[in-house]
Amino acid sequence: MYCINCGVKLADTEKKCPLCGVTACHPYIKQEEEVPLFPGQRYPTPQLPPRTAQIIITTLFLLPIFITLLCDLQINGAVVWSGYVVGALGMAYAIFVLPYWFRRPHSVAFTALSFMAIGLYVFYINQASGGDWFLTFALPVVGYVGTVVTAVAALLHRLRRGRLYIFGGAFLALGAFMPLMEYLIVATFCRPRFVGWSLYPMTALLLLGAMLIFLALNQPARERMERKFFL
Repeated sequence: MYCINCGVKLADTEKKCPLCGVTACHPYIKQEEEVPLFPGQRYPTPQLPPRTAQIIITTLFLLPIFITLLCDLQINGAVVWSGYVVGALGMAYAIFVLPYWFRRPHSVAFTALSFMAIGLYVFYINQASGGDWFLTFALPVVGYVGTVVTAVAALLHRLRRGRLYIFGGAFLALGAFMPLMEYLIVATFCRPRFVGWSLYPMTALLLLGAMLIFLALNQPARERMERKFFL
């Protein structure tokens, strides 16, 4: 049997053409209730070879790196501003693309690697700009936030339960760090005084963390929130 609209060959049990949707009918063939030739309107889709996508994305990252370096060398005769672009692209590649080269990327290892890439890029900016703020500001901030996020990734990887405790503790840890971060800003960049802006994000993060831990401890409140937000 063939479709009267597009001419594709159909199985005798087809009700509609899978390509154009026209109702299939034949006066001398009785339609039977059987499994259609294309079940569930799901058709095979072409897939790229395993490494093709990674190679294409890597090429897309390498092209702007090469063009940027070439332009900078031709204009200035040295690496002046292209290092910032190359560093940013390298950091983005390490965070978003590098894990997909592995069949089973370890979330904890690549989380730590991502913050190492961020730290290296910030260190390059400090060195290229002649600054002296890496050790006194950038390294403590990136190191502390990276440690908290890596710990969260490790706990989520190891534990199957207690997610509210994990995220609540992470918010509490980040909130407690806010005053120290403001102090590092004042001490590093010679601000005139301790303004106290860190109290606002600290309060918000501490309240959010305390709320998550409260929900983890109080099952009726947790169930009420789940029903309210359709979780």
